[in-house]
Amino acid sequence: MTQSTSLPATYAQMLSTVSEDAKLTMALKDVPMPTPKDDQVVVRIEATPINPSDHGVMFGWASMDKASSKGSGKNTVLSAPVSPAGMGVMKARISQDLPVGNEGAGTVVAAGKDAQGLMGKVVAVMGGGMYAQYRCVPAAMCMPLLPGHTARDGASSFVNPLTALSMVETMRMEGHNALVHTAAASNLGQMLNKICMADGVELVNIVRRQEQVDILKSLGAKHIVNSSSDSFMADLTDAIHATGATLAFDATGGGALADTILTAMEKAAARTPGAYSIYGSVKHKQVYIYGGLDTSPTVLNRSYGFAWGVGAWLLPNFLAKAGPEVGTRLRTRVAKELKTTFASHYTDEISLSEALNADIVARYNAKATGTKFLINPQLPL
Repeated sequence: MTQSTSLPATYAQMLSTVSEDAKLTMALKDVPMPTPKDDQVVVRIEATPINPSDHGVMFGWASMDKASSKGSGKNTVLSAPVSPAGMGVMKARISQDLPVGNEGAGTVVAAGKDAQGLMGKVVAVMGGGMYAQYRCVPAAMCMPLLPGHTARDGASSFVNPLTALSMVETMRMEGHNALVHTAAASNLGQMLNKICMADGVELVNIVRRQEQVDILKSLGAKHIVNSSSDSFMADLTDAIHATGATLAFDATGGGALADTILTAMEKAAARTPGAYSIYGSVKHKQVYIYGGLDTSPTVLNRSYGFAWGVGAWLLPNFLAKAGPEVGTRLRTRVAKELKTTFASHYTDEISLSEALNADIVARYNAKATGTKFLINPQLPL
């Protein structure tokens, strides 16, 4: 094993725990510095984003509107009550200390004998447990950044970029020609617009507010519909008819939005003359739910014939199905376009302990468009 400097014996790791007395607790814990195996490296984590996908492990079904924090610095502890319903959903994780943070980037400071080529390099990593000062991972999980790229540049190299690319890949694999995307002004949504414009893919963007319309217009997006508009259904149907979109990715999950999209797809299909069928349009219409911004039940009225589907979509599952060649091709594109197509912009940079401050938690848990938090685990606790 080779290491760049003398590493500390322990380091701080953020853990999330649900106790039997119906309380969520998040705190920092000192854990032993690992010795990497032959095919592993130790990465000093220097930048790790807070994505909506991180909130599930961090907070689960806790009542975060009632969250509070105590202590300061390294001893800050965040806690929130969990309802009986929430305890039922999270019963499998009760009393488990779960590490949090899906992705991050930093410098390789120790490497096993088969991973010496990464020693000293800045790499992006996805593998959980990234809200920590250090992380030991297999070398194969590291994506070396190009010269001139910093850990901050590479912190969000996996979740949003690979999700956006994989949405387009799913479209091609399943025989669709255009896409619909909800919560479309998010960081991920902006990346998806850049990809679709570069690749010649028609994209229908669904947003909720005029300011989000303006964000996407500034990027050059062509089809943008505002769900708060009185003409939303008509506008959505027009956009779907213009693009021929029969595949949608929905970040909200709950409510009637998936149903609305399928209804608009069926109405758009009906504009093209063809043989009448009591079973609706022949072309398959698909909505994939990949997020849970709305935790209410998903409502389907089934007014769109019989050629349709609603299912769940998860990035790791897709990559496993697509195979290593597809995964390598997508990661290579991310590395090349890290400062252009896949650039992430952060409004706040905070320490590990600040990420446990209830006031700050309330801000990043709001998931407001245009607001994105970055944790720098090397900042003083």
